[in-house]
Amino acid sequence: MSKVNKQASLKLSPNPNHPVKGDIVKVEPIRKIKDINLIKKLLAEKPRDLAIFITGINTNLRGVDLLKLKIGQVRHLEVGEYFHVREQKTGKDRQITINATVHQAIRALLSTMPPERSHDDDFLFQSREGVNKKLTTPYLNNLVKKWCKEINLRGNYGAHTLRKTFGYHQRVTFGVDIPTLMEMFNHSSQKQTLAYLGIQASEIKEAYLNEL
Repeated sequence: MSKVNKQASLKLSPNPNHPVKGDIVKVEPIRKIKDINLIKKLLAEKPRDLAIFITGINTNLRGVDLLKLKIGQVRHLEVGEYFHVREQKTGKDRQITINATVHQAIRALLSTMPPERSHDDDFLFQSREGVNKKLTTPYLNNLVKKWCKEINLRGNYGAHTLRKTFGYHQRVTFGVDIPTLMEMFNHSSQKQTLAYLGIQASEIKEAYLNEL
């Protein structure tokens, strides 16, 4: 392939983890609780992957911030307590409260980690390639795609699916109001939050179907 053709090919088929500037790469949330439960069942014997999945869908951390968590940030936390994260994208400090499901998944993961790999400064979600080597976002992206494929879930899924799943179910399943979600996601408008969560069109449609 010539250099010109190669450049054209790369532009037409960008790496989804490094899109061409101006491109919009959208992934979907996992909308059905039964699909979430299927993935949990799929990962039941993989404590690291299960903890990644559960922590991801129960917080609104971006993949890059999820993967840089250190053991010392969460080791001694109880349900309802929180840890701090400085977002890589925005540089803002975030306070993340853990629920019972996250607490249980993290405790289960820590119980499997050997002492030499479970110091406070070690990464919580470690690569198996070496001591204190964290996973990468492209690797997480492939993991999520694999999980969704294995349960025959159709659609476009990736690392960002975890964060979107959190937001979608906070709104649709638990009824968290849009102003609260706007604050959690640092959005500038309700329209942006609804579009981000992938529920704007469906809510508008349902409103039109209301009968007086």
